[in-house]
Amino acid sequence: MTSTEHPLLNQESYDPNRMLDGVIEKMGLKNDAALSRVMEVAPPVISKVRHRRLPVGASLLIRLHEVSGLSIAELRQLMGDRRQKFRASDTYGRPPSAQMTNMGSQGMGNQA
Repeated sequence: MTSTEHPLLNQESYDPNRMLDGVIEKMGLKNDAALSRVMEVAPPVISKVRHRRLPVGASLLIRLHEVSGLSIAELRQLMGDRRQKFRASDTYGRPPSAQMTNMGSQGMGNQA
């Protein structure tokens, strides 16, 4: 999956610039370069997020939370992420009974 196919990048309300600008303003920073130094990430990461070539992933969101003091929910709200749940995969976080049901439907093979 390329970054342009990521579902978050296709959300109409998604605007990482609003979030980055909000964090820069809250922290009293001058620009993206200053933000990248505070976050200890390479400047191209901020640029790729700003130009929607890279979605805001969990590690970046957590780092933004750590340096800004804004909650994850506040950061997601700023960038317009309207997803109800944020899961690593389809089966992660499901109750054990749902995982077993899903595994059974995937054809575990013939077991004697």
